[in-house]
Amino acid sequence: MPLDNPAQFIRRFLGFARGSVRLILRGNRAYRLWLAALGVLIVSGALAYANQVRNGLALTAMRDQVSWGFYIGNFTFLVGVAAAAVVLVIPAYVYDWKPIREIVLYGELLAISAIMMCLMFVMVDIGRPDRFWHLIPPMGHLNFPSSVLAWDVLVLNLYFLVNFVVATHILYRAFHGRKYAKRLVIPLVLLSIPMAVGIHTVTAFLYNGLVARPYWNSSILAPQFLASAFCSGPAILLVVVQVLRRFTRFEIRDEAIWKIAELMAYAMFLNLFLHGAEAFKEFYSGGQDVLYTRYWYLGLNGHHTLVPYAWSAVGLNLLAFALFIVPAARRNWVILNIGCIATYAGVYIEKGMGLIIPGLTPDALGEIYEYYPSVTELRVAAGIFAVGFLVFTLMLKVAVPISLGEFTEKKETSDLASVAWAGH
Repeated sequence: MPLDNPAQFIRRFLGFARGSVRLILRGNRAYRLWLAALGVLIVSGALAYANQVRNGLALTAMRDQVSWGFYIGNFTFLVGVAAAAVVLVIPAYVYDWKPIREIVLYGELLAISAIMMCLMFVMVDIGRPDRFWHLIPPMGHLNFPSSVLAWDVLVLNLYFLVNFVVATHILYRAFHGRKYAKRLVIPLVLLSIPMAVGIHTVTAFLYNGLVARPYWNSSILAPQFLASAFCSGPAILLVVVQVLRRFTRFEIRDEAIWKIAELMAYAMFLNLFLHGAEAFKEFYSGGQDVLYTRYWYLGLNGHHTLVPYAWSAVGLNLLAFALFIVPAARRNWVILNIGCIATYAGVYIEKGMGLIIPGLTPDALGEIYEYYPSVTELRVAAGIFAVGFLVFTLMLKVAVPISLGEFTEKKETSDLASVAWAGH
């Protein structure tokens, strides 16, 4: 099929955009209540962030001893959620397994919303956001390629761009009743595989390269990040596709859901194995650096704030692995969802509190500062998650009807003509 000329493309795309806006403005009572709840959280988070900008990061619980906290913990977790789309891309496009290909698009939409939240968490962690322009070439200097942070900025934005282009192109073509252009989509989808690995690897290197923080100086930190990422993202997606099957005509074969759960079991085994290997090295060697791991798992000098979190994460991850590794268990919908929740919660704790705080405690002078997220941090974080859920919800509101053939250019034109005729 010949490509649109620029004028045709702009006209068609504007029609697609207008139709999408009209679609997201329509919905039942449950949909409107969900958007209202997210709106309340977003407004609360925005007010808390405005107060933080006005009064400084002193409103957070972060101090000199613990200079990274809840914001960066959420950023690290969400990078893994974004990278997890590769779990769907490989079987769908590399091995051409069609049952999973049906939901690859939703994995890409999840990646888009996760990357947006990642970038927002980095922004709110900056003490002087008005100086962000210093990182934007040519006005500022990104310090690429010597800065690992510059690499992180680059790969996150490129990964976001790849997923956005692929998802938008597929939906735009489907809206107009046309198949997507394989010569565009296939190379970008295959490119997203190393990029998904790259965003989490570079994030791991951000911690890995800090010589003064022995807790993070492990060569297996990047593989740990990837293993946990390939659990948490699919866990969210499995719940989402079940909700879609329940409330829409969306269909996905059970074999695809069970296969994703099986892949999650393998990833969780690798995650647990790597954590066990690291814990053995720390405790068995008994060096001075074991203080950080001991603070996480056992407490240190009477400080046991994180110990319940540590063993909760271990317990939840073991539970998820036990449930997903047994075929009969993961084919039971109740058990499957329990496993998904356990996976999400376990990895969230492990890559949030379990990564950031022990890495900074004790500090370089041996002082132990007990960090708890402040109310400001909780409100800002809730607002950012609400933005992510809102974006994901609105994208699904458009993507699902297009996938089902309920929202197309012909039907949209027909509906507008009917409205115009009724107006006469």
